[in-house]
Amino acid sequence: MAGALEHIKVLDLSRVLAGPYCTMILGDLGAEIIKVEAKGGSDDTRRWGPPFQNDVSAYYLCANRNKKSITVDLKSAEGIETIKKLVIESDVIIHNFKSGTMDRFGLDYQTLAEINPRLVFCSITGFGETGPFKEMPGYDFIIQAMSGLMSITGDEQSGPQKLGIAITDILTGLYACIGIQGALLERTVSGKGQKLDLSLYDSAVSSLVNIGSNYLMSGKIPTALGNNHANIVPYQTFETNDGQMVIAVGNDKQYKALCAVLEKPELADDDRFKTNPDRVENRNVLVPLLQEAFHKQSTAFWQTKCQEKGIPCGPIQNIEEVTNDPQLQAREMFIESQHPTAGKVKMIGSPLKLSRTPVIYRHHPPLAGEHNNEILARYSK
Repeated sequence: MAGALEHIKVLDLSRVLAGPYCTMILGDLGAEIIKVEAKGGSDDTRRWGPPFQNDVSAYYLCANRNKKSITVDLKSAEGIETIKKLVIESDVIIHNFKSGTMDRFGLDYQTLAEINPRLVFCSITGFGETGPFKEMPGYDFIIQAMSGLMSITGDEQSGPQKLGIAITDILTGLYACIGIQGALLERTVSGKGQKLDLSLYDSAVSSLVNIGSNYLMSGKIPTALGNNHANIVPYQTFETNDGQMVIAVGNDKQYKALCAVLEKPELADDDRFKTNPDRVENRNVLVPLLQEAFHKQSTAFWQTKCQEKGIPCGPIQNIEEVTNDPQLQAREMFIESQHPTAGKVKMIGSPLKLSRTPVIYRHHPPLAGEHNNEILARYSK
């Protein structure tokens, strides 16, 4: 069965996470992904760990399935010529070198567009290819700090906190995937490719959504609220008598239902809590009253009661619990793949569920240069 992007060929010069995550999604959708590295493998994540399985890094596995790998020396004239030959047959080229690096290689957009006017050229950098910070290296942790994300994550006791994953890399990879597909769609009309200039910094700031909007409207600098919501109450974690769970009350009807479940009808009728703006203003009074009630029963008890009344809720699960979740099992979100070195490896599957052109896990995350003979032989003449 053909993938949705089976007709698309992508030349992937990126490494670590943002670019590889983008190209893995395109590969999952059926595109042919040719991963380009230096001899021996220049994607740093090949060596990031532990854990390793037979010297194969779990980090590398997480973002590199459905790709083929070749090794090319971009510091040599021969290597540059190989890339240019590959560009002729490619729909997309993606890289995450520092600003100006592709220009120094002679692989800038203008040069490659002359070779292939239909080429979609995607650049991923820390801060973008314009502006006073364009030369600065960008790493997820730094971007989380500078973008304001860390200032609103954590609480007064913890101080600023980063997210537990490299969220700005993931966001940028997703934006790159969206932008590439948009450019490919536009190409069907114009017949021309174009350049995409993606930055981790821009992507992180775009994710501020309502928090950024709150500031732009009010001029009040947002602070970290821990697990509390800036605009909705109650929308946070609560402790039960055996753990913690999240309650996400999105409207006044759900709030009244929650009060009934907790056997606290008086809280629904209290003028201080009747509407969401009232509850936001008086959260310091309301939340302790709700917390007192939640302490009386287990997480499973409240989960069942809230679900019966249509109140959004969920237990806080660790990763082991997540992997055993029957919903995720039913959705096939954890897969196994046979790797030539690591053997059988477990990976997180794709969330994309297409009815006619489903995701197919065609290729294991490749060894460095695994497909040199298959691909480079075409251009050796």
